Amino acid sequence: MLEDKKIVFTGKIVTMETATTTLPNGHKMDLEVVRHPGGSAVVAVNQQQQVCLLKQYRCVFDDWLWELPAGKNDHNEPPINTAKRELEEEAGVQAGQWRDLGVMISSPGVFTEKVYLYLAQGLSEVALNNEDHEVFDIHWIDFGDALEWAKQGEICDAKSIIGLYRAADVLRFK
Repeated sequence: MLEDKKIVFTGKIVTMETATTTLPNGHKMDLEVVRHPGGSAVVAVNQQQQVCLLKQYRCVFDDWLWELPAGKNDHNEPPINTAKRELEEEAGVQAGQWRDLGVMISSPGVFTEKVYLYLAQGLSEVALNNEDHEVFDIHWIDFGDALEWAKQGEICDAKSIIGLYRAADVLRFK
């Protein structure tokens, strides 16, 4: 239970607060908490067993990262709606079959962000509708190659690695 909560920053996406809490062992602890609305990420696999990966420029790292199509939850929408919207906006496809791959928690010591992971199949093309602040290229990579990239560190984004491995288990990829 957080006590003495104080909001110290409110931005477009996150809110930061300070608080204190009493741990189960009775000790008190000061915290800094970054509140994030959460999001969804999609492992979209086509009939050729290729997965959609975005080579996306990330300003924070001043680098290009391989990532699954993903995005932030807008206006408290259900996570599956976020996933469907982001898949259309970023990959230009929609899916006929969806499977829940569970939740990924990015950094539980500081962030409240939860990323809901989904497997999408039965894909069909729709109009691409990416946003101006997103810079990426869309790639369809052999699923086995994408797993190898994750294993070797070419893919270093946590939600993407976890999503790929969970989908591999469902799809029986080794």
